[in-house]
Amino acid sequence: MLVLLHDALVAVLAWLGAYAIRFNLTLPTAYVDDALSTLSWVVPLQVLIFWRFGLYRGLWRFASLPDLKRILRAVGLAAVLVPAILILGRIGALVPRSVLVLDPLLLVTLMSGSRLLYRLWKEHRLSLSGGDAVPVLVAGAGTAADMLLRELRRVGASWHVVGLLDDNPSLQGRHLQGVPVLGALDELVAWADKLGVRNVILALPAAPHAVRRRLGEACVNAGLAVQTVPGLDDLMHGRVAVGALRALELDDLLGRDPVQLDDSGLAAWLGPRCVLVTGAGGSIGSELARQIARFRPRRLVLLEQSEYALYQLRQEFEARYVGIELAWVIGDVKDGVLMERVLQQHRPALVFHAAAYKHVPLMEENPLEALRNNVLGTWTFGRAAVAAGVEKFVLVSTDKAVEPTSVMGASKRLAELVGQSLQRPGGTRFVAVRFGNVLGSSGSVVPRFRAQIESGGPITVTHPEVTRYFMSIPEAAQLVLQAGLMGEGGEIFLLDMGDPVKIVDLARLMLRLAGRNEAEIPIVYTGLRPGEKLFEDLHSPRAGVSGTPHPKLWRVSEPTLDGEQVARLLLDLKARVQAGDAAGARDWALALANGSARTAADPTPPAWRGVSPAS
Repeated sequence: MLVLLHDALVAVLAWLGAYAIRFNLTLPTAYVDDALSTLSWVVPLQVLIFWRFGLYRGLWRFASLPDLKRILRAVGLAAVLVPAILILGRIGALVPRSVLVLDPLLLVTLMSGSRLLYRLWKEHRLSLSGGDAVPVLVAGAGTAADMLLRELRRVGASWHVVGLLDDNPSLQGRHLQGVPVLGALDELVAWADKLGVRNVILALPAAPHAVRRRLGEACVNAGLAVQTVPGLDDLMHGRVAVGALRALELDDLLGRDPVQLDDSGLAAWLGPRCVLVTGAGGSIGSELARQIARFRPRRLVLLEQSEYALYQLRQEFEARYVGIELAWVIGDVKDGVLMERVLQQHRPALVFHAAAYKHVPLMEENPLEALRNNVLGTWTFGRAAVAAGVEKFVLVSTDKAVEPTSVMGASKRLAELVGQSLQRPGGTRFVAVRFGNVLGSSGSVVPRFRAQIESGGPITVTHPEVTRYFMSIPEAAQLVLQAGLMGEGGEIFLLDMGDPVKIVDLARLMLRLAGRNEAEIPIVYTGLRPGEKLFEDLHSPRAGVSGTPHPKLWRVSEPTLDGEQVARLLLDLKARVQAGDAAGARDWALALANGSARTAADPTPPAWRGVSPAS
């Protein structure tokens, strides 16, 4: 009501002001009565139009160009209707034509000016009052930086931006919203020292990841507190505002540029089909499910052994992916009868098999369970998929399957052999995808280091030279989908993992990100654990590696076994597992995975296609 009264007063002032300007501020007595008598017609009409155009639904604090457009439209309509009303109402007052032109100009000026002045007052109130604002440098002077400055002023944030940096020479030396562009991005640390600034905001959502990584590392190494604006994808889709700053994370420093997916191909492949994901509650399985859900499949079946993990995933998906038909199955891939029933009930065209035991030292202590789950489980589930007529079966594998030294790695290499042996012309197509460590996955080194830092240390590293490949969980899941789309059957795909990272360097980086150092939280070396390597290989020296149409995917050619051979080997493995021969089963699996196993010939091998998954 206050705003409405304000505009009514403005309408009065504009109408009388138009008369005053028309007569050079000396209004003749003859026109005074006419100016006042017409107010009772003009002002109510204008206020009614303003109301209908929604001028009182907005907030002056956020007044912007759309509000000005609404004012222009409303005043424009009023400028047309006012003379019409005066004529139709047969009002005998003398209204000069220049008044009818001047009035709307004054209205637009007064109404929009008051709103913008109020916004400026609100935005600058904190800085004018000399509050305890923290000085900060902003890397970037483009659109994101412009939006960030507006957002910081709008919300009254306790940041005082003292300068911007950008590599565009045409911007350097200029001002953006009154803030100077001091120099290039590589000068950030020098400017921080010169100005005594300890806080930096990265406003470069569209810049290549290498640029953001270089800046982030420079700031972290210099002991600067770094925050970053949200990613470009989140900003474009309106999921978050540019002012929703977050602390620099490990993904920002170790991650890479976004994966370029064949979105149209994936939409055509996934959209009309029923898709099933095993191990859906795990790090990779759940991210695979999220990425698949983006393409809105006809039905998404999520299978998981852990009730709690599946419950958590269900809470997320039912809130986030409305409109997708979801099916939730608690079950074990080793249960052949259940797998047959699930596959026959839902008839998935595509299966992503992410269910596996993956923790290397833990599996060294439980080799029989690693082999039962990762090998026999894949065999059981794979044959059930063949029987159910699944079009494509994508196995999530690991770089630890290359010349394995652990039972976990051996079990995943044998799972690859199982999938390849199940390949039949015209039948289910089996594709395996290998990749290394993923940042932040459950049981991985990153959450362990984070927990150790939070508890005050020490950080435990097995060996100063141990090195691993890392990629983000979303990147791994996206490339698994892309490999699944490209695979014709029988292939092993390898993801481009980038450069390897020393685990001790990762620990030091996490310390700096947390604002700590080795004097406060020491790094302790504990020795390599059973089954661990110093370095992981992405393929064996004997393997053939060839490129694919996608720059981050490679095709690996490894020796294979036929179905009859694999059937005999798996019966041998099953016998060892049932006998509880843990040491023997482990040695047998490692020897076979490394290509040197010799099993006794079985004169009467089982008929491969006649064996039920339940057996």
